[in-house]
Amino acid sequence: MALPLIMSMSSKWSRKRPHFPLLAVLLVFIACSVLYNEFSIQRIHESPDHVPTSQPAPFTYVKPNLPQPASEVLDRFSSCNSTRSFSGKKIRWAGLDVESGRRRRVSQESCDVFSGKWVLDNRSYPLYGESECPYMSEQLACHKHGRSDLQYQHWRWQPHGCNLKRWSAIEMWEKLRGKRLMFVGDSLNRNQWISMVCLLQSVIPANKRSMTPNAQLTIFRAEEYNATVEFLWAPLLVESNSDDPVKHRLAERIIRPDSVLKHSAQWEHADILVFNSYLWWRQGPVKLMWSGEENGACEELDGLGAMELAMGAWADWVASKLNPLKKRVFFVTMSPTHFWKREWEAGSEGNCYNETRPIDREGYWGSGSDLATMRMVDNLVSRLGSKVSVINVTQLSEYRKDGHPSIYRKFWETLSPQQLGNPASYSDCIHWCLPGVPDVWNELLFHFL
Repeated sequence: MALPLIMSMSSKWSRKRPHFPLLAVLLVFIACSVLYNEFSIQRIHESPDHVPTSQPAPFTYVKPNLPQPASEVLDRFSSCNSTRSFSGKKIRWAGLDVESGRRRRVSQESCDVFSGKWVLDNRSYPLYGESECPYMSEQLACHKHGRSDLQYQHWRWQPHGCNLKRWSAIEMWEKLRGKRLMFVGDSLNRNQWISMVCLLQSVIPANKRSMTPNAQLTIFRAEEYNATVEFLWAPLLVESNSDDPVKHRLAERIIRPDSVLKHSAQWEHADILVFNSYLWWRQGPVKLMWSGEENGACEELDGLGAMELAMGAWADWVASKLNPLKKRVFFVTMSPTHFWKREWEAGSEGNCYNETRPIDREGYWGSGSDLATMRMVDNLVSRLGSKVSVINVTQLSEYRKDGHPSIYRKFWETLSPQQLGNPASYSDCIHWCLPGVPDVWNELLFHFL
């Protein structure tokens, strides 16, 4: 476009100023030089093989979930022989190419069931009794361990402008008939799994149900429905040195960021999968030991960056292996913590200890939920289209500062006199009392199944 315009201008100038032919030649030369440079730049951008010698490529793509028979399996005894700075690798998962333009599965309802408020309901809630569930965890049985205010059990989630589908254990079992429902993730997902077992077990005769602990995989079975409700311990989704369900408190956290194959070998046979991952990524830098890496060499990356890599490897499995006509996959968003009372009550000290009522400020958002993580997960899951449904528990759980075990749980470690003198110092503001908040997460799951 520039060349004809400049040549036209030069011809006019030639007729009017015949004594300056050199000016026209000069303008044509400049135009050709500009076009040549633009063409050269365009070729640089179009050529995938071109790497400027003065500026190396900022990252390289890694194809995840490739079988690596020679790779050492990570366990709690694994260690890094050396650590270098992050090389800038990224996960190239199948969804980058084939799913980016699709929309995720959404409810056909016009109502957003994730937006609403908590309503005190002493008639319908709780949906089960703490002492009536033989599978209740000592970590979550708050009333048993001394909590006397039981109002935390009686709050019902009320969406704006509509209602959640009313919970029915019989109907849920019919949905699960002949199927495997598996929760995969960390202790918050185990929290939700125990809630689901407690919600379902009462309608199954004692001699027709069983719980089979198998370390990493725990299975609740209902014989007459030929169905199971399972929990798989995989706190970081990818293979890691923290995959032992009991002994996972390690000084150095190591993951294989490009492989979920160890865990997917167990979850791939389930019919309904419920994943989560969040809290373990907020505990400092993570060591990366890529598949095929020799001599135990590691890279180090911040939690958010490492989580994005791991989520990419998980997304690759979903995008390439999952048939949405045969399996349902849900991803549960981050469960918030309530470590800083000043965030909901300015000028106050402490945390969730001694809190007995929800936060009534709509739209409240504390530091226990990281917006950058939320955006990263939303962007990634959106690109998986209809293969994944999102259960957004974050905002509704943000209000429930009263729902944590606090000091009302079993502690396996001995508490010091200093801790006992300051209850807030050892309060559990991460997990949730049962009956309680995770029951609503399962009502949402029931609503979308």
